[in-house]
Amino acid sequence: MGPGERLPLIVTEDEGLLDDLLRLCAAAGTRAEVAQRAVPGDWTAAPLVLVGDDCAGRLLEAPRRGGVLLIGGDLDDAAVWQRALTLGAEHVLFLPDAESWLVDRIADAVEGAGAQALTVGVIGGCGGAGASTLACALAVTAARTGRRTMLVDGDPLGGGIDVLLGGERAGGLRWPAFAESRGRIGGGALEEALPELHELRVLSWDRGDAVAVRPEAMRSVLAAARRRGGVVVVDLPRRVDETVVEALAQVDVGLLVVPAQLRAVAAARRVAGAVGMVLGDLRVVVRGPGVSGLADEEIAGLLGLPLTGELLAEPGLLQEQDAGVPPGSRAAGPLARFCDAFWARALPPAPAGGGGVAA
Repeated sequence: MGPGERLPLIVTEDEGLLDDLLRLCAAAGTRAEVAQRAVPGDWTAAPLVLVGDDCAGRLLEAPRRGGVLLIGGDLDDAAVWQRALTLGAEHVLFLPDAESWLVDRIADAVEGAGAQALTVGVIGGCGGAGASTLACALAVTAARTGRRTMLVDGDPLGGGIDVLLGGERAGGLRWPAFAESRGRIGGGALEEALPELHELRVLSWDRGDAVAVRPEAMRSVLAAARRRGGVVVVDLPRRVDETVVEALAQVDVGLLVVPAQLRAVAAARRVAGAVGMVLGDLRVVVRGPGVSGLADEEIAGLLGLPLTGELLAEPGLLQEQDAGVPPGSRAAGPLARFCDAFWARALPPAPAGGGGVAA
């Protein structure tokens, strides 16, 4: 077992059942600890405990804890339910009928053992606000600190955010492969399937015909990404449809990028009104300097939202993007400085191993 790795615990002396449970753990993408003692030493530490009914009687005095499943051996044994109640088991399962459910439960327990990723959504208050640029820069700067980072392109009309990272030809899956997804997606499998660019994983659109992403697919993809911990950055469109609502439901902090212009502020009011109906924590990023004479605080006040800060123009940004240099790469540039300051407030220091912890 690797440092910090928490494996499910199996308690049984039934070799046939043990083989079945180890197989199901492997299908869920994990290994397991196996114990036959009356009260295993890691009883309280494991994210999930699978108890064979053959050992249930020995564990009746074990400390109560959540995440205990009792695997019954005989459907006609009515006493199994009393043993489950005494043990404090959440469910009684019988194999093979419950195999599919159990695989999902094991995977959820293992992937959800740590803190979920802090998920930041970036939305343009108007067209050309620079939301995609900021989303890329946030992901690049988070990854540079060693945190596990995923950038999700939630705007099908944006042309593919992998282009901003210089990775449009990189191998890996894009949104069309997930657009029809239903049900659970493994976080590890998702991460491994996506292109890795600049030390972060990217879920982008391809250059093919537009594909509609089902709301269920957006929900499953973001849930899988968040279970891996660290940071997830989502580039969102200005419209709010059913699929975007699913994305906003999993966003912890939303950043509304608004150029310091009167027309941009007027447009952003509409976007803020729609987004604010779903997302509780929406903040303003003012992209300046502008010619309207409005101060950052005035713009935030007009929108009725808290101010995150001002994002100044970065000379040479377009030329760097054409050369394949992603936004936020220049550590001394305004973009990187803004993002570093944001992460410093939003996240605690990254732990060894790069998992990251949500604030």
